[in-house]
Amino acid sequence: MRKITGKKNLILYGCSGLGVNLLNIIVGSYLCSALLVGGFEEHIESWTYLNKDLVVAGLWAIFVFVAKALDGIIDLPFATLADKIRNKMGRRKTAILIGFVPMIVSFLMFLIPITNGESVWNTVWFGFWLCNFYTFYTLTMLTYYATFAEVCKDERDTVFLSNTKSVFDVVYYSLGFALIPLFVSLGINIRIVGLIFLPLSLTMMIPMFMLKENEMAEGEVLEVRTLTLGGALKTSFKDKPYIYWLFTASVLTIGLQLFLGGINELFSTTGLNMTFVMASAFAPVPLTLLLYNKVVKKFGIATGLRYSLIIFSLGMLIMFICCKTHTSLTELQLTLIAILGGIFVSFALGAFFSITYTVPTHLAQKEFEKTGNGVSGMYFAVQGLFEGVAAGIATGLILVTLKDHNVIELLPLIVIGACAICFGMSFGLPKIVSKMGKENKVATIKEENTIEEKSIMVYTTILNKEKTKDNQFRKKGVKN
Repeated sequence: MRKITGKKNLILYGCSGLGVNLLNIIVGSYLCSALLVGGFEEHIESWTYLNKDLVVAGLWAIFVFVAKALDGIIDLPFATLADKIRNKMGRRKTAILIGFVPMIVSFLMFLIPITNGESVWNTVWFGFWLCNFYTFYTLTMLTYYATFAEVCKDERDTVFLSNTKSVFDVVYYSLGFALIPLFVSLGINIRIVGLIFLPLSLTMMIPMFMLKENEMAEGEVLEVRTLTLGGALKTSFKDKPYIYWLFTASVLTIGLQLFLGGINELFSTTGLNMTFVMASAFAPVPLTLLLYNKVVKKFGIATGLRYSLIIFSLGMLIMFICCKTHTSLTELQLTLIAILGGIFVSFALGAFFSITYTVPTHLAQKEFEKTGNGVSGMYFAVQGLFEGVAAGIATGLILVTLKDHNVIELLPLIVIGACAICFGMSFGLPKIVSKMGKENKVATIKEENTIEEKSIMVYTTILNKEKTKDNQFRKKGVKN
């Protein structure tokens, strides 16, 4: 596959998933809730489809659970599918199209109730399309992430693309949690809002034009060797640096998901305008990533992770103080403290998003260089499975327990605890991960061999072994 070079091209490629990820937020955070009127107090006619319940709550809860479970389980077979497809268009382009088209159809069908009131038929209808949406969303995004290890020519481009993707993650989070509520407050129904943002999903067509799968990069002679599901899983779990990273990423995910899932509940009793808090946490991310990159270039990605964990913990501590002292502060003082906490958090959010793209991409590249095995899709799939379990622990166990016992103000302290554990685990990261991104000016040429050059080395080694075997066979034939 031809590599994507140049910062402008990498930035363009990094924005590909923006619209599809935004659709995922619209479906999971808004449209699913819009089928039931419970929990809404203002603008109910805009937040819901028809200002009435459309699904049977108990049955709908089962369908939502099944859809979420399917979203995690389907990663593994889809990773193998995305790695094994062979045709003239190219395996990655084909897999993206196979996922993208049914995903859009499922999204559109999810906007249409088949009856005008609460019914089992509506529940089954929406449940079916929800499962379809998550299934094909997973195939689309998993394939896109798998290309990261294939389009980057070196470690520097891998870090840059991962950082770019994390910036666009902040963009779609901002659109989803700041702009959509604004549209609804203006009286625009949530279904119309969904259609307004639907054209952004076309950003996923960028890879269809940028990927050159049937063109070899300069000097590339080794083709990707695809594996079966069992073979890819075996390769993944034999990679010790990758396994250690999975557990580190899981602890990181617990802290991050507690923040993302519980921030509204945390400030619900303070009377704060959450728009200011969320804006302070997300808006500065593109700038704060610059500082993170400088740390990584000088010390490596492990130090960058530790720096981010410390800053994030300080932000959580400020938010804890804000919640505990809100009754003794003026509204202005409270808002300023909350914004300060959000700014501290912003120094870590982009880094957290970026590192979860960078590490699996880097390790998949190293696996390819050593063996020729193409497992980039599986590496992201297994990481997604671990992160899904961690997110379930965070939002399904810890957060619910805090809300049930009415001690939601303890959430920042638990996040700080998760950050402390992850901080300790970062010192055990293998060198292949911990020193990633560090620039060595003395040995730059030696240490920054491109994937193409290393592929030639692997190919030459294999060729020499075959020649040796052939010569031995000929000598035996002469003796006979």
